[in-house]
Amino acid sequence: APATASVQQVHVPDIGSSGKAQIIEIQVKVGDTVEADQSLITLESDKASMEIPSPAAGVVESIAVKLDDEVGTGDFILKLKGRALLRQPLLHQRRQHR
Repeated sequence: APATASVQQVHVPDIGSSGKAQIIEIQVKVGDTVEADQSLITLESDKASMEIPSPAAGVVESIAVKLDDEVGTGDFILKLKGRALLRQPLLHQRRQHR
């Protein structure tokens, strides 16, 4: 059976004691291909600004937030469709001639 691409929901990680932060930048759009650890959005709290990285490589399928939204730890940001098929190494068979 062919491998199917997995869809992953990306949530706001633990952003510390402040609880809420404002989205000041969205660095991706629907259809963008992202790499693992690539910045998706930038949040600003009363203490600091922080970039939220992608947990995996994939394609942005949908974005649930918009600029100036206030989000907290665990809030849903976007849906990422994994590149399961592209990440598998190709196996080359080598035939030996006798």
